[in-house]
Amino acid sequence: MNAVLIFSGGMDSTTLLYDLIHEGYEVSAITFDYRQKHNKEIRCAENICKKLRILHKIVDVSVLNDLAPSSLTREEWDVPEGNYAEESMKQTVVPNRNMVFLSLAASYAIGIGAQDLFYAAHAGDHAIYPDCRPAFVSAMTTALHLCDWNDVTLHAPYLMISKGDIVKKGLALNVNYAETWSCYKGEDRPCGKCGACTERREAFGLAGVADPLEYRA
Repeated sequence: MNAVLIFSGGMDSTTLLYDLIHEGYEVSAITFDYRQKHNKEIRCAENICKKLRILHKIVDVSVLNDLAPSSLTREEWDVPEGNYAEESMKQTVVPNRNMVFLSLAASYAIGIGAQDLFYAAHAGDHAIYPDCRPAFVSAMTTALHLCDWNDVTLHAPYLMISKGDIVKKGLALNVNYAETWSCYKGEDRPCGKCGACTERREAFGLAGVADPLEYRA
């Protein structure tokens, strides 16, 4: 079974990578460089794939940085701090990012003959990210069935589970979360205050284990 995984180097997509390997898939990972502030995640993705001997493609989509205004793509915008439920977190939305990623990843899947495409959207994303919601996944699933003579099936297996449950699953799969990156600020250590850090810390708390990363605050 061949599959393409959109792989950021974060804890969710890393867990899904281990999950797919466990399920017997031959995985080709694709990572997108859109000049995001937290581009440290790209190096994490690269290192994890090297360790696991996974075919890994890094794709330059820097045009997205120019076209899609967000606190993740604009140096003059501060990354907001707090929980994803807060209105300020909408600043972290990169407009239409996942449709762009999924479209390019589908082209890659078709090109290498993979019939399955995975991404790690989860229930915690629903409140703030429109392109991680069930309606979006359903629409993209239909679009990918229609976009080419070669059928591609979209999978978002974590769509209805929490990030805490993802951590529990990853621990059972022996995921080394010290190798992953979540912080939106992309400094030498995670800030501990941005939405990604806040959600990550809550997830490890719900899983009843300590996060191996050392936070600034």
